[in-house]
Amino acid sequence: MSVATSDAPAAATRPAKPRRSGQERRPGLSRWLPYLLLAPAVLLELLIHIIPMLVGIWMSFVKLTKFYIANWSAAPWAGLGNYKVALDFDNAVGEGLLKSFGVTIAFSLITVGLSWVLGMAAAVALQPPFRGRNWVRTLFLVPYALPAYAGILTWNFMLQRDTGVVNHILVDNLGLTSDRPFWLIGGNALVSLITVAVWKLWTFAFLTLMAGLQSIPRDVYEAAAVDGAGNLRQWRNITLPSLRPVNLVLVLVLFLWTFSDFNTPYVLFGTAQPPAGDLITFHIYNASFLTWNFGSGAAMSVLLLIFLMIVTGIYLLVTGRRSRRA
Repeated sequence: MSVATSDAPAAATRPAKPRRSGQERRPGLSRWLPYLLLAPAVLLELLIHIIPMLVGIWMSFVKLTKFYIANWSAAPWAGLGNYKVALDFDNAVGEGLLKSFGVTIAFSLITVGLSWVLGMAAAVALQPPFRGRNWVRTLFLVPYALPAYAGILTWNFMLQRDTGVVNHILVDNLGLTSDRPFWLIGGNALVSLITVAVWKLWTFAFLTLMAGLQSIPRDVYEAAAVDGAGNLRQWRNITLPSLRPVNLVLVLVLFLWTFSDFNTPYVLFGTAQPPAGDLITFHIYNASFLTWNFGSGAAMSVLLLIFLMIVTGIYLLVTGRRSRRA
């Protein structure tokens, strides 16, 4: 009896063997699981962006014309010849590219500026609570939610000279002009292009700035109002400094989207774009697929990529220094 009694506490105090979890039994799985989860995204990025970009860079160094489409490897080596032709502003190719670059710069600056101003105005106006505010916000977001092709095609019908609703309102209803202007050809093409682009982009600026305004405490505005600050002073001294990080990213994204926009001019004008609406992306498309000189078009694309990378680097460098000083 004494032996049995002495063995019982020993058995009760014996430590139990820890159970091994699945990760402890298979340490390799926990190590490689993040890479396995990232593998599909990396693979798609390679197939959709990286590999086509590398192929395009290779094409810019060869004389890939319609005679070598069936056998790309037989295209003769051009070296920097395609780049020299594109950057020689004394010939027709370089002169056309330079004019297209100027049109794109003007289009991008005006579009980004108007989109930001409209987005900021709408975000500030819809910040205070009032009846029906959610409905107005939803209405403003319709251009952003609408498919791009459907919206641009609608604008194409509206801007027609004889049957478009724009001329019907301006000429027939308001009587602002006696002649029906052309909106899709001639000098008015840039105005039409900017209008459609702003209509499509300003809602994104509105959505981004409205989200940024939600992070600003209302107590700050109430304290400023008590101190006698008006709406304009509150916007200049509270809203703009608080939205500085949001604006830095927003302006850069809007510029990159606008400068590399292809869908808007292609759907609005078709393949025969007017000189006033000759954006550089559409110009590169025509230089590649109308003349069948894919080497020259690829060189123009690489130059566009280099320009956007330089602009992005300078923008981030300047804004980063200003942020550190602030």
